[in-house]
Amino acid sequence: MIDQIEFGSITIIYTLEYSERKTLGITVTPDMNVLVRAPLDASRDKIRDKLKTKAPWIIKQKSFFLSFHPKTPERKYISGETHLYLGRQYRLKIILGSTESVKLKGKFIEVTTLDKSNVPSLMKTWYLERARHKFNILAIPLKAQFSKYNVNPSSIKLRNMSSRWGSCTPKGKIILNPELIKAPKRCIEYVIIHELCHLVHHDHTQKFIDLQTKEMPDWSKWKSKLENIMV
Repeated sequence: MIDQIEFGSITIIYTLEYSERKTLGITVTPDMNVLVRAPLDASRDKIRDKLKTKAPWIIKQKSFFLSFHPKTPERKYISGETHLYLGRQYRLKIILGSTESVKLKGKFIEVTTLDKSNVPSLMKTWYLERARHKFNILAIPLKAQFSKYNVNPSSIKLRNMSSRWGSCTPKGKIILNPELIKAPKRCIEYVIIHELCHLVHHDHTQKFIDLQTKEMPDWSKWKSKLENIMV
């Protein structure tokens, strides 16, 4: 069932599930949903009281996951429109020609095409190719950095994700959102390091945060940058 509590001016909506367990469990998922698992005999008042004591932690977790939520504005794909690549703004220049190509040229992303309606798909393919190449290059030294923890990712794959920048599987595969190619290099490294840390500590415990801080002391700076640049 769906329920909610008020914490100051903030409303926390959560999904409540009852099961045969002895303690109350609270989970904040990467898509910022709050899941509460309660014993069968737990009263609603007791559950709400517990949630209010944990509200600061819930809010902190939701804020933490917010940085992994891409915010992609609607694009018109017309000349003069700005597009991001590795954290820098480039102006789109569309050239009608006999070939189909996309290339960086100075402060422009030049798209040559037979038909302007092809521009969105051409740019999507270009971004994907750039992401595949760049992410693997950036990951090489970071994977070596984590080898001391016996972490050896089986592969790095790209997947379009509407609400996450990255994820990892129990078998060690790291999955990155190709939209990350629009963010600065250090933001990309931050997400890769975040996922590498998950291969050591699966949950967002203090040990996880400590490891992330050890391997990237300024991670909060790039987390904040990622939150603000992709708008």
